[in-house]
Amino acid sequence: MKKIIASATLATTLALAGTSAVAEEITLRIGSGHPPGVVYAGLMIDYFQPELKRRVEERTDHTINFVEGYSGSIVKVTEVLEGVQDGIIDIGGMCYCFEPSNLPLHAFQVMMPFGTMDPVQSLQIAQDVYAEVPYLTDVFPQKFNQVLLSRIADGGYNLGTSFSWEKLADLKDQKIAGAGLNLNWLKYAGVSPVQSSLATAYTEMNTNVYEGWIMFPSAWVNLKLYEPGPYYTLIGFGSMTWHGLTINQDTYNELPDDVKEILHEVAADYEEQTGIVNQKEYARLVEELRELITVTEIDPAVREAWAESLKDWPQQMADDLEGQGLPAKQVLNLVLDKAEDRGYNWPVRYEIK
Repeated sequence: MKKIIASATLATTLALAGTSAVAEEITLRIGSGHPPGVVYAGLMIDYFQPELKRRVEERTDHTINFVEGYSGSIVKVTEVLEGVQDGIIDIGGMCYCFEPSNLPLHAFQVMMPFGTMDPVQSLQIAQDVYAEVPYLTDVFPQKFNQVLLSRIADGGYNLGTSFSWEKLADLKDQKIAGAGLNLNWLKYAGVSPVQSSLATAYTEMNTNVYEGWIMFPSAWVNLKLYEPGPYYTLIGFGSMTWHGLTINQDTYNELPDDVKEILHEVAADYEEQTGIVNQKEYARLVEELRELITVTEIDPAVREAWAESLKDWPQQMADDLEGQGLPAKQVLNLVLDKAEDRGYNWPVRYEIK
C-alpha cells in the first residue's frame, strides 16, 4: 500500500505517477470556517465525505480518510480560499462574501436581490451563468491554485431581529448584520449595516452588537439565533448561490485518475444536494420557528419598495467590476434572463447597460 498524506508539507513532494493501478491510502484535510449547523457545512460532513469514501472504496482499490476542520478550527471563514491555495486544507467550503477582492464577481446573485427564494432554482440559474462564462470556473486554477468542485446554494434569505417591524422606516435606527455584499441591501435602503459572520452571530446578537441579521431560516434555528432574535420576518431577499467547494490543485493533481473521476461525480451530486436540502428544509424550518418565536410575512408592497430602493445598485456594481476587467454586465444580465427563462418574475426588473 502506498500512502498519500495530502498536506501543505507533503502534497507537492509525493509522486504518484498519475496511475490508478497502485492502491493508495488517501488522507484529505477538509473543512470550513462555518459550523456544521450551516447547511452546506453539514452536508460536507454528512453527504460529501461519506459518499466520496464509499464510492471510492467500493469501486477502486483505494481508501479515503478525512481530517476534519470545521467551525474555524483550521481556517476561519475569511481564510478558506487562502487556506486551500496554500494547502493548509485540501478541500474547503467557503462563502464568496468573504473574498470581495479576490472573487468579487462570484457573488453575482447577491447583486440581484429579491430574486428567487427557491434554492434549486437559484442553483440552476447559477449553473446556467457559469456555463456561459468560463472565467467563473477558470479563475480558481489560474489564480488560486485550486479546482472548483461544487457551486453551493443557500436557503432563502429573510430578516431576523430582536424587535418587531412592519415597514422599512422601522429599521432606520437599527443596526443589522450581514456578510459582504448583502450589507448593501441595508445601506442603500437606509439601514445601518454591520459586517459579521455566523461564527460570532449568536454572541454578537446576544450582546447587542447589532439587533438583527439578514439570514436564512436554517441558521436561525440550528444556531439558536431565535433566542436573541425572537422575530423572523419573511421578506424574501432571495436564495443565493454564492458559496463554493474547492480542492487544492497540487492535491488534485496527485490523486489517482479513478479517484478524480469519482470526486467530480460526488461533487456534482453534493452541489445538487445543497439546493434540494435547502429547498426541502425551508418550509419545515419556518414552521419550527413559528413554534418558537414570532414569524411574520412582510406586506408585498414593502418588499417591492425595498427592491425599488436598490434599483441603481446593480448597475453601479456592474460598472465598478467592468472597470476591473471582469465580465460583470454579461453575468448580471444573464442572471436576469436565466431567472426569467425559469419562470421567475422580478419585483423590480433591474437594468444593466
